Amino acid sequence: MRRKVQDELMEESEAVNLAADWADISQGLRKDLGHQLHSQWIKPIQLGSLCHDSGTLDLFLPTEFSANWVRDRFSDRLALAWKIARSEVRNVRISVHPGRRQVADLRLHSDGHRPANDGADKSIMAIAADTIGDSGFTSSVGLDASLTFAAFITGEANVLAFNAAQRMAAPEKPQFAPLYLKAATGQGKTHLLHAIGHSYLLAHPRARIFYCSAERFMVEFVQALKSGQTLEFKARLRSFDLLLVDDIQFIIGKASAQEELLYTIDALLAEGKRLVFAADRAPQALDGVEPRLLSRLSMGLVADIQAADIELRKKILGSKLTRFAPLEVPADVIDFLARTITRNIRELVGGLNKLIAYAQLTGQEVSLQLAEEQLTDILSANRRRITIDEIQRTVCQFYRIDRSEMSSKRRARAVVRPRQVAMYLAKVLTPRSYPEIGRKFGGRDHSTVIHAVRLIEDLRQRDADMDGDVRSLLRQLES
Repeated sequence: MRRKVQDELMEESEAVNLAADWADISQGLRKDLGHQLHSQWIKPIQLGSLCHDSGTLDLFLPTEFSANWVRDRFSDRLALAWKIARSEVRNVRISVHPGRRQVADLRLHSDGHRPANDGADKSIMAIAADTIGDSGFTSSVGLDASLTFAAFITGEANVLAFNAAQRMAAPEKPQFAPLYLKAATGQGKTHLLHAIGHSYLLAHPRARIFYCSAERFMVEFVQALKSGQTLEFKARLRSFDLLLVDDIQFIIGKASAQEELLYTIDALLAEGKRLVFAADRAPQALDGVEPRLLSRLSMGLVADIQAADIELRKKILGSKLTRFAPLEVPADVIDFLARTITRNIRELVGGLNKLIAYAQLTGQEVSLQLAEEQLTDILSANRRRITIDEIQRTVCQFYRIDRSEMSSKRRARAVVRPRQVAMYLAKVLTPRSYPEIGRKFGGRDHSTVIHAVRLIEDLRQRDADMDGDVRSLLRQLES
C-alpha cells in the first residue's frame, strides 16, 4: 500500500514538473509564432505521460483536424523544445486525446453514473439520438465529474459568475440569456461550464445537454458541409436544451460557421432554451467575429471572473489540504504560496501539489524554506516586475526612516543598515547591475553595492532577526 502511494506521488510530481516545463515551452512558442497562431493551435495542447523506456512524450489535441495540423507543422519544433527542456524526452507523439476523440464521449445516466459499456465515440450528429424509449434518457455530455458547484470555491473575484451560473442551471427560467463567462486562463470559467451541466442534468434528468469547444463546433460544421448533412446538423444541434460552448475566442474565421452559430443562438433562445459561452476575453475583444454574432454573445449577461485575490487563493489552498491529511502544512507556507503564485489558480494548486509530493517522497517536513527551494520555477514565473524605487520606499517604511536616506551620505547605523538591505533586495529582485543599483543610491560605486549584498547575505546566515526582516520585506514586495 505504501509503495502504491509513493508511486502515485511520484507520478503526480512528474506531472507537475512536466506542466512547468510545458509552460516555459509554450511561452517561447508564443513569442515565435505570435498570439493568434499560438492561441489557436498550441494553447489547446494537453500533456500526456512520458514513457521513460522509449523517451516518448504524448501531446494531445481535442480533434483529429487540430492534431494533424499541429503534427504537420510543429512536430519538429515541439520535439526540439522538449529535448532541450528535458534530456529524457527523445521524441513527441501528437494525437487526439483518447478520452476526447469526439466532442462528447462521456455518457451519463440520469443518476450521474457512467454505464458499463461505453465504447462508442459520438459526434454532434449522433448526440441527439441517445433516447431509450420512454423509460429513461442517456445524455452524451463531455463533462468532468469533478467540476461541480460544490467543488468551486467562491470569493469576491468570482461570486457574480458563480451566482449567474447557478441561476442558469436552476429549474426556473434564467433572467439573462445567454450567459457569457469571461476569465483569463486558469481562473475557473471552464469549471463553471461543467458545473452548470451537472446541476442542470440533475434537475432535468431527461435533458439534452451539449458541451464542446468552439473549435469542435467549427470542425463538425465543416464536416457536415462536406458530407451534405447540414440540415441534419442544424436540426440536431437545435434539439439541445442546454448548449455549453468553451473557448469561444476560437470561433474566428469561417463565416459560414459563425452564421450557423448565430442562427442556432436565435433558435434556441426563441424556444426558451439555455446557452452559456466562455472565453478569455470580452465579446467586443474577440478577433474576426462578425458584429451580429458579437451582439448575440453580449446581449445577455457578461460575467467577468477577476483574478483571485489573496483571500480567495488561501481558501482554495485550504480546500485542497483535505486531500493530504494528516500531513500538516504550516500557515506561513499557505500564506507564502497565496502571496507569490498569483497568475492563475491552476499554477497555485500545482505548486501546492509539487511541494507536498516532494516533502512526502523525501521524508521532509513542509516548510517555508522547502517551498522557496523547490518551487523556484513557478515562483520566478509569477514574480511581478519590482522596481528599485518600490524597494527603497518599502524598506524606508519598514525601518521608519526618510526616503532621502537611501541617497544620503549619512553613516549612522540606523540609516546604513536599511540602505544595505535595500541594495541587497535590489540585486535579488531586479535584473539591474551593480553599477546601475549604485546610481539609484546616490551615485555610489559598484563596490559599495557588492559589499552591501555580501554583508546582508552573511548576516542572514548568522542573525535570525536580520533574516526575519528580509523575509518580511520579500513577502511585502512580492505580494
